[in-house]
Amino acid sequence: MKKREKDGRFALTMMLSGIIFTILVVTIAVISVILYLWIRSRIMVEINDNYIEIGDIVITVGAASLIVGAGLTMLLSSIPLKPVNMVMNSLNRLGAGDYSTRIQFGKPFGRVKIVRQLTDSFNTMAEELENTEMLRSDFINNFSHEFKTPIVSIAGFAKLLKRGNLTQQQKAEYLDIIEEESLRLSYMATNVLNLTRVENQTILTDVIEYNLSEQLRSCVLLLEDKWERKALEFRLEFGEYMIAANEELLKQVWINLIDNAVKFSPEGKEVELRISSTNDTITVSVINEGSEITPEEQKKIFNKFYQADESHSTEGNGIGLAVVKKVVDLHQGEVWVQSGNGVTAFMVELPKRRQRG
Repeated sequence: MKKREKDGRFALTMMLSGIIFTILVVTIAVISVILYLWIRSRIMVEINDNYIEIGDIVITVGAASLIVGAGLTMLLSSIPLKPVNMVMNSLNRLGAGDYSTRIQFGKPFGRVKIVRQLTDSFNTMAEELENTEMLRSDFINNFSHEFKTPIVSIAGFAKLLKRGNLTQQQKAEYLDIIEEESLRLSYMATNVLNLTRVENQTILTDVIEYNLSEQLRSCVLLLEDKWERKALEFRLEFGEYMIAANEELLKQVWINLIDNAVKFSPEGKEVELRISSTNDTITVSVINEGSEITPEEQKKIFNKFYQADESHSTEGNGIGLAVVKKVVDLHQGEVWVQSGNGVTAFMVELPKRRQRG
């Protein structure tokens, strides 16, 4: 990659140098023609039996060179500066929020390799910004709706409790709903805070060695209420594995993945957790039956704000998997998804001991 970038910069430097050299050559050629015509037309005549002083000739030629050179520079520089101006104008439009901006150079610049690379890089950047802006806008709308819904529920059932004249069964039911909606609010707020935290973190800290198997079992128990309501069965068939990592951050990874598996599993199905290892890595797999994730969705699913369920019929705000991806990256690991034949599996591969540097 570095060699390719150096070659591109060298090509751009040579192109600009060639333009400057061309201007100089044209300037010299024009002055030479002027001098030749001057001499041929006998403008240089004897004055008092002497030719015009050499100094006068130098001054005259110098002045003519400056005038001609300036004119040619203004004329020819507009050609190489045209793509520069185009890029600057497009960058200004991007900065102003017009993410639909794209650049496309015509001939002859469009044929130059480094210019093509510049065009591709700029257009890719603009496209990513446009997609991110769309996702961000959707996220704000969806998150506002999802945040408002439990608040309205809590307020409504609190008013009913305040009025009284309720049976003990009704009171217990309403309190359960208030508790559930409060936990839902807490979960959404926690995910947002976690994303903010890990996005601003570039160095992994608080690395300790701990029992990964025990942590996974604890995360399953934390979500017991959710999977019991759907009558799901958990299969945890793995031995004891140790890992050196940030225990609190990885806990968020497992909670998000297990919660997703529960959320998208039909009632009465099975969710399986697996652990496998090599000499250097540990891989955790979270597998569930249910709706599949298309190859196109798999490319975007770890993007911030992206939701595969565009109908929003299920809970979620497009943050959980973005947190997972960032945390795994901080641990120098990899996360990916496989989906087909009614089964979806998320795999997280982590180094047993984090490499320094």
